[in-house]
Amino acid sequence: MFRVKICGITSAADARAACEAGADAIGINFFSGSPRYCTLAQAREVAGAAQAGVCRVGVFANASLAEIRQAAAEVPLDLVQLHGDETPEIIRDLRPLPVMRVFRLQSGTEPLSRYLDTCHRLQAWPRMALVDAMSAAEYGGTGKTLDWQLLAAQRKAWRGLPLVLAGGLKPENVAEAIAAVHPWAVDVASGVEESPGRKSLSLVRQFVVAAREAFSQQKRT
Repeated sequence: MFRVKICGITSAADARAACEAGADAIGINFFSGSPRYCTLAQAREVAGAAQAGVCRVGVFANASLAEIRQAAAEVPLDLVQLHGDETPEIIRDLRPLPVMRVFRLQSGTEPLSRYLDTCHRLQAWPRMALVDAMSAAEYGGTGKTLDWQLLAAQRKAWRGLPLVLAGGLKPENVAEAIAAVHPWAVDVASGVEESPGRKSLSLVRQFVVAAREAFSQQKRT
């Protein structure tokens, strides 16, 4: 698992920069509707530029099992992130690939409880859960900030899943977000970009430093 993920990496140069800044995971987007979309050939270049030990996460939204398995094998990937409307059965059918399931924060936890109940019944428990902002138009990378207090109040509903906080994070607010939610990890895309898919090295460095310091403060308190 990881603590700081830079998502939407589209070039080998940005992958190297993220790793050198201290990120321990990079996200490679395979959703063709995203401005951060990578072909398999691009994804192989990005993954190949990552340092040893850095988690290479493939981001998918409603892709077929065959597409996910092909990308995981050919790139290769260390973790599959399901960012669409995938059912627990998809997580089961992807075994033994480790899966991080994305959930969009809602005021009520009943849909989450039903989903996790089915995961438990199918023995298809996700490795991690990423929480993003609710958007009817997009599957992620919107830059919308979550209600951190609401998420913190719902922690029991996540049943001990390692929680990855996303949604509107940037260098200037990530420490506050970590202090409010106490997540296992954080994930950023648009908050460290010059333009969609093109990272700012300065912002990536600032984000990683701020996130790691906030995690360190948690351990000391």
